[in-house]
Amino acid sequence: MKSLFLILIFFSTNAIAAVDLVKVDKSDRKMYLLDGSKVVRTYDIALGANPYGHKIREGDERTPEGVYILDYLKLDSAFYKAMHVSYPNKKDIENSNSLGVSPGGFIMVHGQKNGWGLLSFIAQRFNWTNGCIALTNDQMDEFIALVGIGTKIQIRR
Repeated sequence: MKSLFLILIFFSTNAIAAVDLVKVDKSDRKMYLLDGSKVVRTYDIALGANPYGHKIREGDERTPEGVYILDYLKLDSAFYKAMHVSYPNKKDIENSNSLGVSPGGFIMVHGQKNGWGLLSFIAQRFNWTNGCIALTNDQMDEFIALVGIGTKIQIRR
């Protein structure tokens, strides 16, 4: 009975939060979920292995900067659940084309690599992704519960 009560509290608490913006501060390695101007949750994150500066081309291991949309959920990922970031946008594609390179893509907010979740307490101390934004698996479950498809994500230096 106690566990049912805790589950109901968890779901009712999450249902109250209406996250309308996800902010990522790459310099501080933090993600903020906002409802208007109120911060609902704050997470420590891991980024691309070469996080500083805007993503320019496929393989640069940079996390893009700018405003994008979280446009779909992927549950059959190589990582524990993932939500896609709408990178590259038109400007990103034009910039990469002008340099004669591919902009890359498939940038996600995701959990830990499948099978490695128990090591997240170590992994989250380092920037280890190929340009994605990583959370722990528990945080990823909470993120999915709080953040709907179509929510804006602002990624800044």
